[in-house]
Amino acid sequence: METPAYDDMPTPAQRALDALAENAEDPAALHTLASSDVLLPVPDDAATEDATDPSAVALPVLERPGDNPVVPVFTSEVEMAELLPFVSRYRLVPLGALASQWPADDISLTIDGSSEHGLTLTSEGVRTLLARAAG
Repeated sequence: METPAYDDMPTPAQRALDALAENAEDPAALHTLASSDVLLPVPDDAATEDATDPSAVALPVLERPGDNPVVPVFTSEVEMAELLPFVSRYRLVPLGALASQWPADDISLTIDGSSEHGLTLTSEGVRTLLARAAG
């Protein structure tokens, strides 16, 4: 089966990440990113009911030695497979909605963590930059 040529095109969220690499305060890029849907891996231990309940989202928190825990999200299945090839389930979640309910803990958010346009935000950055841009 052939892959259509447009499958290699960057998504709006990926273009926004590229723009933010040039200017971290680009309001249009922040708004685009915050209004984009991202793939949120579903933890293996999450019950099927919890994984499909639209009113509840289980955050897959990765522990990093000597650093704050991080929640990974992705702009495409390809990006997710590069960093977490073992993930079998995910949810499509509006990034701005996720940011507006971000926990107060020191949990960072990484978007496309293994790519050249990857972005990691502290918990404060998630709440202030993305939640504000989504509004």
